[in-house]
Amino acid sequence: MIKGLMITPPVIGRIAIGKVVERNGKRLPEKDDEFTITTQVQTRGQWILHPLDEALRQTQSNGIKEGPKPSLSDGNEEGDGSLQPTASVQPSPRTGRRSLREKMGVVTDAQQATDSQAQPAAAATTATTSTRRKLRSIPVRVLFNDPDLNLRAHYTLFDRSTARPVCVGDGESSKRVTSQGLASMSCPGPDACAFGQDGCKPYGRLNLVIGDSDELGSFVFRTTGFNSIRTLTARLQYFAAVSGGHLAGMPLELKLRGKSTTQSHRSAIYYADLVVRSGLTLNEAIAQAQELATQRQAAGFDQQALDEAAKLGYANGSFEDSPEEAADIAEEFYPESTLPESLAKPATHAETPHPASPPAPFTGSQTKPQGMRRQGVNGTHRPYA
Repeated sequence: MIKGLMITPPVIGRIAIGKVVERNGKRLPEKDDEFTITTQVQTRGQWILHPLDEALRQTQSNGIKEGPKPSLSDGNEEGDGSLQPTASVQPSPRTGRRSLREKMGVVTDAQQATDSQAQPAAAATTATTSTRRKLRSIPVRVLFNDPDLNLRAHYTLFDRSTARPVCVGDGESSKRVTSQGLASMSCPGPDACAFGQDGCKPYGRLNLVIGDSDELGSFVFRTTGFNSIRTLTARLQYFAAVSGGHLAGMPLELKLRGKSTTQSHRSAIYYADLVVRSGLTLNEAIAQAQELATQRQAAGFDQQALDEAAKLGYANGSFEDSPEEAADIAEEFYPESTLPESLAKPATHAETPHPASPPAPFTGSQTKPQGMRRQGVNGTHRPYA
């Protein structure tokens, strides 16, 4: 094993809430009200959709509610897409006397042609409407029984020019890049740290299993939002506790939720949540998790050894994100509009690939890398989903 290289769970795809769009000559991240499952390949500046994305959108009989809008409260879901307005039945207009041909049920050739053209058009419209459903729930499982192995969340400060982490901490201790190399220091948190003021923020990565084609391959969901990180952390710890440590066998569902706050100017912001899969109660989900654990143990599957291997892999390196991922992370979470003019790169067309910039050498004069801060129009910090 190469020392200094963090070994992370194999990633076969991405889960995102939004996309990167070109606006006013700049590529900026744009939040969305649904999930998007993509591969790890880009074309024309956009991530290629994974086949599971379209498959889940077309699924209607698996109990996954993909159509309704994210819940803006605990009890109600605003704009429930599953409750379609029923068309009022209009009485057929009464005409005068019917002709003999109409009484016998014989229609003209023109009427037959009109009806034959109207039926395929109506069917095509219905098919188009049903195939593009909002993907707001994804059936998932996790890889490990230890919640902290599935979701890694830290306070992270990125360098503006390279988008690579220079300080990663958990509120107690941190690893920081200095002129003498990597150093371990105390971490008071972003609010009380002068080094990461206005730039340090939470950054989480959640690995999830979708489907059964690759039971050890995962889709990664990255987020810098307090709401997503706090909710996902609590859910994973709770499910691990109530299932007796059989978290990896729990049938779960990644769900999109919405909320409004004063900081968001009462507009809806969206975050991710983990719940028991639709159609199951918590007791049924726990029973399935225990049954799956028994089946795996009978087949020789050692879940405890898998968790231990993951712990050793995480402890083998200092920073999780690889250098080639730096440009993608910067584009998604640190838009160019937040960079000063001296560091902002000129915008290019969506078809032109964006090569990753080489890492800038760290010198002693760089006493503090300037962090990035996403701001709203009034200068206040905008909440992250």
